[in-house]
Amino acid sequence: MRKLVAILIFSFLFADFAMAQQAAGQGAPGAKPGAPGGRPGGPGGAPPSIGRAYGKVTDSTGQPIAATAIVLKSVTDAATKKKKLVLIKGMDTKSNGEFNFEDLPIVQPLVVRLSATGYKTQDVSFTIIPASAQSTPAPAGQANSNPFGAMPSFEKDLGSVKLATAVAELATATVTGKTPPMKLELDKKVFNVAQNIVSAGGTGVDVMRNVPSVNVDIDGNVTLRGSTPTIFIDGRPTTLTLDEIPADAIESVEVMTNPSAKYDASGGGAGIINIVLKKNRKQGYNGSISTGIDSHGQPNALVGLSLRQNKVNFTLNGMYNAMNPKTTGSTDRYTYLSDTTTHLLQQDLQRGKGHFMFGQAGMDWFITNKTTVSGSYIRVDGAFKPTDISNIRTDILTNARDSTIYSIRSTNNDREFHVNGAQLGMKHTWDKKGEEWTADASFFDVNSSLTSYYTTNYFQGQPGSAVAYSTLQKQTGTAAPRFWTIQTDYVNPLGEKTKLEAGLRTSIQKLQNDNNTYTVDDKGNSTLNPYGTSDYTSTNTVYAAYVNFTSAIGNFGYALGLRGESSKYTGDLLNTPKQHFENSYPTALFPSVFLSYKLKHNQELQVSSTRKINRPGFFQLIPFTDYSDTLNITRGNPNLVPEFTYNTELSYMKTFPHNNTLLVSAYYKYTSNLITRYQDSGTNPIGKPILINTYENASNAYTVGGEITSTDNITKWWDVTLNVNVYNSHINTNNLNQPSQPALWTWFGKFNSNFKLPKNFTVQLTAIYQGKTNLPVNLNNNQFGPPGSVTQSSSQGYIKPYYGFDLAVKYSFLKQNAASITASMTDIFRNRWSDQYSSSQFFSQEYNRLKDPQLFRVVFAYRFGKMDLNIFKRKSMNGGGMGDAGSSMGQ
Repeated sequence: MRKLVAILIFSFLFADFAMAQQAAGQGAPGAKPGAPGGRPGGPGGAPPSIGRAYGKVTDSTGQPIAATAIVLKSVTDAATKKKKLVLIKGMDTKSNGEFNFEDLPIVQPLVVRLSATGYKTQDVSFTIIPASAQSTPAPAGQANSNPFGAMPSFEKDLGSVKLATAVAELATATVTGKTPPMKLELDKKVFNVAQNIVSAGGTGVDVMRNVPSVNVDIDGNVTLRGSTPTIFIDGRPTTLTLDEIPADAIESVEVMTNPSAKYDASGGGAGIINIVLKKNRKQGYNGSISTGIDSHGQPNALVGLSLRQNKVNFTLNGMYNAMNPKTTGSTDRYTYLSDTTTHLLQQDLQRGKGHFMFGQAGMDWFITNKTTVSGSYIRVDGAFKPTDISNIRTDILTNARDSTIYSIRSTNNDREFHVNGAQLGMKHTWDKKGEEWTADASFFDVNSSLTSYYTTNYFQGQPGSAVAYSTLQKQTGTAAPRFWTIQTDYVNPLGEKTKLEAGLRTSIQKLQNDNNTYTVDDKGNSTLNPYGTSDYTSTNTVYAAYVNFTSAIGNFGYALGLRGESSKYTGDLLNTPKQHFENSYPTALFPSVFLSYKLKHNQELQVSSTRKINRPGFFQLIPFTDYSDTLNITRGNPNLVPEFTYNTELSYMKTFPHNNTLLVSAYYKYTSNLITRYQDSGTNPIGKPILINTYENASNAYTVGGEITSTDNITKWWDVTLNVNVYNSHINTNNLNQPSQPALWTWFGKFNSNFKLPKNFTVQLTAIYQGKTNLPVNLNNNQFGPPGSVTQSSSQGYIKPYYGFDLAVKYSFLKQNAASITASMTDIFRNRWSDQYSSSQFFSQEYNRLKDPQLFRVVFAYRFGKMDLNIFKRKSMNGGGMGDAGSSMGQ
């Protein structure tokens, strides 16, 4: 009925409009030629807006181009009658490349402008002229079937519009617009690694040093707002450590300080850092190669290649990275046991000579325009031979007599590891915009082995005098952790501002670990030490489901989520006698609430609140006492219970011109039953007093603070990113019969500045400052073996302030800047000391180290590529065009 009314109205309007035009052309009585002779058909002289235009955008091979920006403009301004382009409306194409414009003016010249990244902008001119106005005669010998003439049509089919690639087939990669180094969103920060030239030729640790909000110590341990976050690779758990991932293989880093119920509740109290690896889907082939060397004489090399033609995309990455870190340090410790006080002075020199090789292969198969299957495989191999020379002075102070012992301990390690990782996934979208379903499975497997020799020479007097006697200890260990993850997610937009998300997930972690300690005599015979031997296996399974509902009312938006997780842990200590441990955690619910309100002038407020869990790990649970390292005797606690964390965060974001952004956050985190390190006294098997490092549940803990992050494009050649975090943290250990660690205010800041200079030079300067802060509670380093040889307790102590500066200079040359040379230096003023103080009723200790100061690195890189090349198309036998035609028919 509505269409019929519109048709009738249009018939009258069009007739009136046609007569007016005719009168204008022929002249009304008494009118001058060319003078208006009547009123146009639309209000105010404008034609009616009842037309429709539609079409599809494809590339040169006929494949649809999604997210093409389309703007519609009229050629004549109805108000001034002057020839110019006036914007009417705009949109993006759907995933299948289709677009549709409604309510368009008819009988008026229009222009559609189409723009897509990597393609030339194209204009399509058209006019919607109804069929009845075209006066198309019937075919010869036939009469019009409709006695009233052809029914008017207000639609215009623009057909398939093919966009040409924006880059010719050059021996370089496509040069696109500059991507901002940092993208701020309310729920996460996305750091673009491409412009982080300081980390060129390095590893994921070097990348993290420049990511705002993230703090990295000299050992590569990552903390986020004072806690250890969960590390993901492409959104899934991994066994890889940051120093096993090449920096040049990372596309971006996503930092989520308060993840919603969509993400893991396990370990999420400290946030999530997701590392997105590079994957190029451009048509044709392109790639890059790089090679470099550092001031320690260690080379690195990287090769990356991607191939894309029609429905198939391949990605290959390979890297070799040699490493020879140098660490100097000292320890000054007093131990108070019974009636004896021991004073230890130790000087250390550590070298970590070794290498690792990283390989990644991936494939995407675009089965249809709506269904894609992707798979990837990662292989990492590493071999390291670190050494440690410790000069030790031990003063034993008793009531009876004092004595001093001088010794030198030499440690030689031989470590190898092999990592296999695979991921398979599928994504399907529907015609409804935003509706999609994904399913994937991932697997990571590690085989690691370690052999260590500890040789200690005891001198008769001062160092350099005759050796009184020597001891030799040997340790061997193997570890085989395996992670399986299966997940499926579904998103259904229920309206323009409303969507429903739901998903299921299963995570399985298995661990096999064998550690053996031997005493070696003068003849080389080894005797197994049962107190330094631990063989165990464990399995940890987590089942999860979540649902998220997002909607908005005007400028007010909200997202309500609920996640349920249950888990089961089993472990077997294979020593004699064998012991079995098992613990099931019932289903727990983890809600999340996100509320946002959009203000004027590109401002937005958001408040979020979530609940998370951290379950104790295997090493924290097993009650076995490990005496393999006399400086760090450890024991698990099977009575540990999970800790629950409640996060609340208030954020304000303002977007300024030139993509400048300001994000201000205030946060509060409360944890019950915090799992913390705890130091207790005991005796070893021969009755000697010792200190034992174990774990306990503290009563509670809190962290409160504020954070400011800004990205500023000051000029075309200068941008700055600044991050400042001020927080107060406190651990309540009153339930452990020891004083609580004092609440401590501290602040952490990062500064990153990029300068684009003449002659294709780019300079990057980064700086970091960490104020005095509490010792970390639990680093959760995924160590598959005994921790390091450092006595430490988080209940009392602090880390002294430190700061550091990094500098990099990049020079680009050749056509399209395809080649570059980057020179960088980390810690250029030798300020990044790790200086810690810790104490308890049993000991007090000062411990400081400096690792790889003023490390200089030079990297050469070359990019190449050829866009829109028919790599996989078959050629005809006679060299004609039938090869391409046959290939197309087979798809």
